Amino acid sequence: MTREFGYAVRFTVVAMLLFGGAYHAVLWTAGRIAFPRQAEGSLLRRADGTVLGSRLVAQAFARPAYFHPRPSAVDYDAAATGGSNDGPSNLALIAAVRARLDAVTRAEQTPASRVPSEMVTASGSGLDPDIPPQAAAIQAARIARTRGVPPDAVRALIEAHTAPPAFGFLGRARVNVLELNLALDEAFGAPPIAAPGGRE
Repeated sequence: MTREFGYAVRFTVVAMLLFGGAYHAVLWTAGRIAFPRQAEGSLLRRADGTVLGSRLVAQAFARPAYFHPRPSAVDYDAAATGGSNDGPSNLALIAAVRARLDAVTRAEQTPASRVPSEMVTASGSGLDPDIPPQAAAIQAARIARTRGVPPDAVRALIEAHTAPPAFGFLGRARVNVLELNLALDEAFGAPPIAAPGGRE
């Protein structure tokens, strides 16, 4: 009995050291060496090293001079990731989608038939950093108008930042909103921030 108990204790200690310590240390070290950028959270930084955000997490861009992301059921809070859990027959969800669609058609001056579903429905995580190229394209005219730049220049940025489906066939083409907005500022300069009660 005492002998078996000793075996059990030794096994428990060894298992804890291997799977609770050594295993994680090996994975952490391999990640830092082989994938240092991803291991840090795929952070995007300014030239001076200032962190601007992660390319994996959406931000709440709302100013007319920038591309807008998908709606978020968690207000883009990475600490509370998730969806609304509302089903397609939920009246509150239907009303929210209609309100978002009206807002998009007004802001982009485009018919509802051209608005991709991603611009009026939140993702399951609430933090989807990407939108389809069509969702970026309908925003190009507004951004060009607000910034006073040629629409073709904005569309060229969209095309340059459109990622194809993974391995050429998995998923759909996508545009990372944060990367695209950073490219806007790099190409055309950051727009002035409007005074309280004013407009850009």
